[in-house]
Amino acid sequence: MPSSHFSRRSFLKSTLAAGVAPLILPSRIWSAETKPNDRLTIGFIGIGKQARGLMSGFLSKAETQTVAVCDVDRTRREDGKKQVETFYAKQTGSDFKGCDAQNDFRELLGRKDIDAVVIATPDHWHALIAIAAAKAGKDIYCEKPLTHTIHEAWTLVGAVRKNQRVFQTGSMQRSSREFRVACELARNGVIGKIMRVTAGFGGPAKPCDLPAQELEDGLDWDFWLGPAPSRPYNEVLSPRGVHNHFPAWRAYREYGGGGVTDWGAHHLDIAHWGLGADSSGPLEITPPADSEHAEAGVKLRYADDVEVEHVKENGVTFFGPDGEIYVNRGKIKVTVKGAEKAKFLAKEDKPSLNEQLDALEKEFLANAKVKLYASTDHKADFLAAIKSRKPPIADVEIGARSVTGCHLINLAYYHGKPMKWDPAKNNFAKGSGDAKWLTRDYRGEWRVA
Repeated sequence: MPSSHFSRRSFLKSTLAAGVAPLILPSRIWSAETKPNDRLTIGFIGIGKQARGLMSGFLSKAETQTVAVCDVDRTRREDGKKQVETFYAKQTGSDFKGCDAQNDFRELLGRKDIDAVVIATPDHWHALIAIAAAKAGKDIYCEKPLTHTIHEAWTLVGAVRKNQRVFQTGSMQRSSREFRVACELARNGVIGKIMRVTAGFGGPAKPCDLPAQELEDGLDWDFWLGPAPSRPYNEVLSPRGVHNHFPAWRAYREYGGGGVTDWGAHHLDIAHWGLGADSSGPLEITPPADSEHAEAGVKLRYADDVEVEHVKENGVTFFGPDGEIYVNRGKIKVTVKGAEKAKFLAKEDKPSLNEQLDALEKEFLANAKVKLYASTDHKADFLAAIKSRKPPIADVEIGARSVTGCHLINLAYYHGKPMKWDPAKNNFAKGSGDAKWLTRDYRGEWRVA
């Protein structure tokens, strides 16, 4: 599988030819194990709260070099540029400059010296940018939920496969030990055959009804909207300046899928992992009685008649004839045949989470038939996959399966109709549903065909 990695010599040639001042850092700031020609160059697209956290993590990886940032908000992209240059200045002990800052993601993708991109834009932009990145030969780390529609998810999978790119979905719970152990317990029949699962997260999105406000200086609002319908600016969608919260564009259908695609892209993903459903999906989707006003209650039926229900309580619980397995971030509770085998639900609980996970692995998983992909660092796993050219822990198809389930849940709330689904064809089955629900109307030049 070909790599988009460029040597130090080609990096210099491309930047000089483009009239760009090359970013070359003294070798002393990298670990002795990292040779200059082995560093992966990265560009960041979308510089909000999530991206700043991701950037901090990637900057700390000695084998990487961040060379460009992109955002349609001038204040945020300049802040991202400053974050990069401040980090390298501290490493070099000098007044370091050299990170490019761009408004248009196409300019960043056009740079031949960039190996990989990190995409952390609002959801309605994910697919268009990620598909363009794959076509440009970049490896991709893209935040969850993977895409804004089901059609976009599978078009993106096709683009990644065709262009032989490494793709990591930002479903980082797969790189947390408690989730892996919980799923291994479920997969190895510790509580018997899984009969049902509850996955807890927020409710569906609603149509955007925000009032018009004066446009923020320095924000390319038309570009922020991109493929979404034209509407006046409101700071709820794109907060003014550098903000330290997750903006509420997620609550509106034009830009996100509410709590269903936000936290659902995490917890339904874990339900899939524990069920071994990473290459399949639900067969039937049933809305609750009052779907128009409901915040939970959609049920998905998978193979072997396993039911996954959307509930309000955050976390994932697997139910079998011999017990229950509950897992959430930093939490786990396992009951087997009436005996409590683990319970860590608060920081003050004893023994520690890792000690209890050790005990679970020793008792139930020492000779397990099913051993899941083990990652302890989602970003490092992505970088390792770029080098090996093997799929990372949350490959593009895994992200597509998870977001497809989330979108089907939302469609059940939006339309209030039972649906049958064909996970092999990624389409409605037996005459149910409507093909229009799988995509959206695009504005202007932006399309996912």
